[in-house]
Amino acid sequence: METILGLDLPTWWFLVIGAVFTGYAILDGFDLGAGALHLFFRKEASRRIALNAIGPVWDGNEVWLVIGGGALFAGFPHAYATVFSAFYVPFMLFVVALIFRAISIEFRSKEPMRWWRLTWDISYSVSSVLVAGILGILLGNLIRGIAIGPDYEFTGSTRDFLNPYALLTGLTVIALFMMHGAIYLAIKTENRLHAKLMVLVKNTSRFFVICFVTLTMATLIYIPEMAEKFRRYPELFAVPALTILASINIRRWAEKGIYWRAFLFSGLTSALLLGLAAIGLYPVLVPSTLNPAWDLTIQKAASSDPSLRNMLTIAAIGVPIVAGYTVFVFWTFRGKVKLDDSSY
Repeated sequence: METILGLDLPTWWFLVIGAVFTGYAILDGFDLGAGALHLFFRKEASRRIALNAIGPVWDGNEVWLVIGGGALFAGFPHAYATVFSAFYVPFMLFVVALIFRAISIEFRSKEPMRWWRLTWDISYSVSSVLVAGILGILLGNLIRGIAIGPDYEFTGSTRDFLNPYALLTGLTVIALFMMHGAIYLAIKTENRLHAKLMVLVKNTSRFFVICFVTLTMATLIYIPEMAEKFRRYPELFAVPALTILASINIRRWAEKGIYWRAFLFSGLTSALLLGLAAIGLYPVLVPSTLNPAWDLTIQKAASSDPSLRNMLTIAAIGVPIVAGYTVFVFWTFRGKVKLDDSSY
């Protein structure tokens, strides 16, 4: 098998896909968190400011999801087929929630009636929570494993996905994104709305810490394979240690009122949590709960070496371009939100 800098091509592609999905979690995570918090704002002006805080960036942030899905299909087509067929119903709910989130943002301010705006406010908030929750449930099931047979086809039912561990993971992702979104909105707002968001940052960070600690304990109890991997390789404990330090620094900088630093550590926490999941799974992409021999590993799921090599070259060119564009958009729309005639 061909290697680059000591790593085989499937491993490189595993890292690329992980980096892209991490970018999506960090960027669209605060959008979804802002949406989940939307109904906490009572005043019309506050809701408009919160919408306009994410207005220039939310649709661009979703590009990372499209790239991640395309990269998974290109690099690991067998895993793509297994995951999308197994999670067909959750993915359809996910897509519907994404659609309602988008049209809620765009339609809300098209009419002045209070009932119209309230309807889309509720739709926006509920769909944001659903998207975040479904992402967490999918991640929880991938960590726990799903019922796939020797032919890598899913043999379970949709009800299997609503297990306690996956639901707890979904709740943790919602809590993480709410905290991430509250911090972002605190950066973009001022005056009384900013003061309200200071309280929301404290409350959502507490909520996240409770969920994170509970999920960690559940993982150690119900996913013994992951705990065993960390015992076998003690150096991996650096990742959970960094995760704890990052989460501590979120509260530290938020309490000092330096929200952009709190936001950076919130994003770092998201990245490290996904890193923990990736480390626990590697080299498995989709674990089988029926038989470890039927686990879908990166070697079994990968495309041919020439395909991976060519696509890796394309990714090395394309991903930095998208990242550069993202940085440009954030820099262009930096500063506090001001409402005008072109605002949502």
